[in-house]
Amino acid sequence: TVTVDRFAAEVAPAVRELVASERALADADADTDARPVSPPTDNSKKRERGIGVAATPDPGVRLSDETLWDETARPVAPAPDPDTDYSEAGRSHARDLVAVHDHLRAELAQLRDMIAQVAAGSLDPGKARTEISKLTMRQNQWTVGAYCESYCRLVGLHHTLEDTSLFTGLRRLDGRLAPVTGRLTEEHHVIAGLLSRVDAALVALVTDPVRGMPAVRAAVDLLTDALLSHLSYEEHQILEPLARLGPAIYG
Repeated sequence: TVTVDRFAAEVAPAVRELVASERALADADADTDARPVSPPTDNSKKRERGIGVAATPDPGVRLSDETLWDETARPVAPAPDPDTDYSEAGRSHARDLVAVHDHLRAELAQLRDMIAQVAAGSLDPGKARTEISKLTMRQNQWTVGAYCESYCRLVGLHHTLEDTSLFTGLRRLDGRLAPVTGRLTEEHHVIAGLLSRVDAALVALVTDPVRGMPAVRAAVDLLTDALLSHLSYEEHQILEPLARLGPAIYG
């Protein structure tokens, strides 16, 4: 379990900068979407309107031939009431979630850079493992909600899982979101396994550098595909409910 003290010392400063950046961008573009959006095949464009931030699009490029899940089978959140009036507190929750996700995307880029350094011989695999263990997406089995909640509200040393805090609150206040939150929880478990797979590949790399590097690259490529796809899906489905229900969930 990650304590609030540890979070505040290691993670919050970086995320706080991202949150400030997102808020400034949203304020500057109040009448337009601040971020590009995916095609509104799931009513995402309508959901983003009025909440101050748009979901990050899936890059649509897959680096791995391995398939982890059927993206076409993902549940879709119900379309919002067009007359919904979002509070600034609710809009802040939505912006904060995107900021935390952006932090995880930045860490993924850092991870890929470290692997490239290992492949080039400029970074030892053991050192890479040590650095990877410091990434917030690796801690606590990659539970982004833990960091989002701990940073944004600093409540609950025990509220360390998105699956048992944010998702529970969303289901409680809007039962129609249960299929979406259930799917997100399933994907969390898959991604946690992928992070362990990267770690195992780095361990194997030490004993067999020739065959080990392709395995490391393959593991990181698969993690990249899964993580970017998941974060985009979560934002498209959760941003509007979070803006609408976040103040009631977090008080």
